[in-house]
Amino acid sequence: MLLAAALGLAACNKFEKGEGDMTYKIYKSDGKPKIQDGDYVKLNGVQTVETNTNPDSVMVNTYDNERPAFFAISKSMFKGDLASGLKLLGEGDSAVFKLNLDSMEKYSGQPKPKGLKSNIASFTIKIEKVLHKGKDPDSIFDAKKRLFFEAEYKALNEKNKVVEPIKIAKYVEENSLKVTTAPSGLQYVISAPGNSERAALTDTVVMDYTGQFTNKKSSGALNVFDTSDAKVAKEAGIFSESVQYTPRSLPLGQLPQGVIQGIQLIGVGGKIKMILPSKLGFGENGGGPINPFTPLVFDIELKGIIKPNAGTPLAK
Repeated sequence: MLLAAALGLAACNKFEKGEGDMTYKIYKSDGKPKIQDGDYVKLNGVQTVETNTNPDSVMVNTYDNERPAFFAISKSMFKGDLASGLKLLGEGDSAVFKLNLDSMEKYSGQPKPKGLKSNIASFTIKIEKVLHKGKDPDSIFDAKKRLFFEAEYKALNEKNKVVEPIKIAKYVEENSLKVTTAPSGLQYVISAPGNSERAALTDTVVMDYTGQFTNKKSSGALNVFDTSDAKVAKEAGIFSESVQYTPRSLPLGQLPQGVIQGIQLIGVGGKIKMILPSKLGFGENGGGPINPFTPLVFDIELKGIIKPNAGTPLAK
């Protein structure tokens, strides 16, 4: 009995040979029509590579971003690319594909990540929806794709709008925060008030900061989207050699409204954690990696205040 179970497990873990250098394993197949050239696909996925320090270094995770990806399926660039893998799947199916990074670099023009231990990238994919092109002329299918995307995007935004206050409450509870709530809806905790100086809208503020989403990554790490702290960036998996991790000088009046309000509550040397509802952040439109109706968390230490036409920050 144990041997039979072990053999069954081994069979489940076995990868099959696909086109070119690709290997794959189907986790679930609903038997629906397979994806074809020209189809339009909504999917969630995780891309990982093996580095010298991490066997599963995450490059992309749509679940962490809470934003599915939309793809127009085109002809394969090379045998064993991701498009050829997706064509093995239909709506509702899931699988993992292992692709050759040298081939990906050659045909996509995107350089491989540094510090690799293996030359393989893994893509774990769940096909959420498929819009099949069939025999539609391009002009008609383009209109269908636009309507499909708009409907899916609207549904995602409506969901985000509903769950936003739930996300904020959950974050406060899970982190045992004793917050103060401003009339605007900004919630904050001041751990150090700083000196008596306060920044005006026309000032430039010098600060260390970390911006994150309320949800953690699937790995359990903080879901950081930007930081001035190299250690935080490394722990969050967003460290870049091209970024200078030092206190940033930023015009106060150009920051999100919630951040402005929070900074004006502390002086130089002050530290504050602030939780911004989307109306005080990036609102119903979002921006960059930030989805519409997304609450944000900022941890800020105010290092200095630079007055207009002044070159030296006010000291602590």
